[in-house]
Amino acid sequence: MALEMDDITLQQQFEEMISSEDKLSIQVFLNDQNISDVANLIYDNPDYESQIISHLSIHRAASVFKILDAGEQKRIIEDLPPFKSAELLNELPADDRVAFLEMLPNNVVRELIKTLDPEERKITLELLGYPENSVGRLMNPDYVYVYEYNTVKEVIETIRRFGTNSETIDVIYVINYKGELLDDIRIREIILAAPEVKVSELMDERFIALNANDDQEIANEVFKMNNRVALPVTDNQNILLGIITIDDVLWITNEEFGEDIQKIGGTEALDEPYLDISIPKLLKKRAGWLVILFLSEMLTASAMQFFQHEIEVATVLALFIPLIMSSGGNSGSQASTLIIQAMALGELTIKDWWRVMRRELITGALLGVILGTIGLIRISIWQNLHIFDYGIHWDLLAITIFFSLMAIVLWGSLIGSMLPIFLKRLKLDPATSSAPFVATLVDVTGIVIYFSVAYFFLKGTLL
Repeated sequence: MALEMDDITLQQQFEEMISSEDKLSIQVFLNDQNISDVANLIYDNPDYESQIISHLSIHRAASVFKILDAGEQKRIIEDLPPFKSAELLNELPADDRVAFLEMLPNNVVRELIKTLDPEERKITLELLGYPENSVGRLMNPDYVYVYEYNTVKEVIETIRRFGTNSETIDVIYVINYKGELLDDIRIREIILAAPEVKVSELMDERFIALNANDDQEIANEVFKMNNRVALPVTDNQNILLGIITIDDVLWITNEEFGEDIQKIGGTEALDEPYLDISIPKLLKKRAGWLVILFLSEMLTASAMQFFQHEIEVATVLALFIPLIMSSGGNSGSQASTLIIQAMALGELTIKDWWRVMRRELITGALLGVILGTIGLIRISIWQNLHIFDYGIHWDLLAITIFFSLMAIVLWGSLIGSMLPIFLKRLKLDPATSSAPFVATLVDVTGIVIYFSVAYFFLKGTLL
């Protein structure tokens, strides 16, 4: 409640400042606020977003800009005067600048790169030269390095001299005359050491480094397994190129999570915010999967046509088709979502496929028994209370529904759990085994299972 009141007060103060049109007061007011509070003001006042950035000192403007959503960033750059947008882009850390530029069309990127200072332009082009979704795109080339023959006193002097431009000085990197990474030392060890101690005495050579061409997901895993705020990035010859910090990885993790959610929902990942993407692009992203799913569902119609005679003879079977199909699809979607999440979190790998299958065999069978029992009881109650007449062979129908549900839920659980692992084995994104796709696949096979079970139990009676 107190936080809400603070937000209201901040908004009111901002409105008063804007109405006063006192540029100096507005500038002082905005520069006194927390970065996150300024970002919230931008979100709450879309008509003033570029003005808010313009009134901030350039350093604070860059700090606010890099935590904004992509849509806000694009609108601000479009609205700012050319000289101001150039100043802002030059002030951004190289990794944040590249993260922004790679979301823009190539023609826009070319024009914005022209506005950069020569040195910043060179760094930006180098980072953009790395493969998309690689660690090289995330790294910051500004870091503090020393040599193994330096003393602690010399290291501290180096930090004071060059640390201002570095994204973090929590870790100091040791290189040789070739630029090869020898070790990384936490600032705590340097501060606690005597001034005359040499860097070589503090080295243990147990450093962890990322390769610039590594996938960004690898960086996420390495950070998760090691207690580090920053990691060095090297090339194939172990030359230190830059560093990647935990905040960059957190942003990437958030983006990957959003992409996976979209894929699980049965659509291609959106490379722009939903409200900013054009209708033709949105149509393109969604139409492909819908067409694939529609064509897949046509197989369901084909399966039902194959059992047309059985449906005509025992029309009561048609009453339970939606129940059977949805139960199998739901169980498959559940299993698929759980496995995709577990793989994303590193809780299981391809090698665990047999353990997963065993668990799903047991879980799927038990879930099938639960749903099958409910279906059997439902038919029995409806028949005996005369709510609906299923005919003289209602008991056989109830048994058919019981075993059909048990088999289909078990099958759906197996398909939903194995498909992500199979796709991962093929080096494809497991998230593409989305819930709609699994549900569609189980629908088709579920019809076959349902009528096969029905034929077994109802042959000579209803069929």
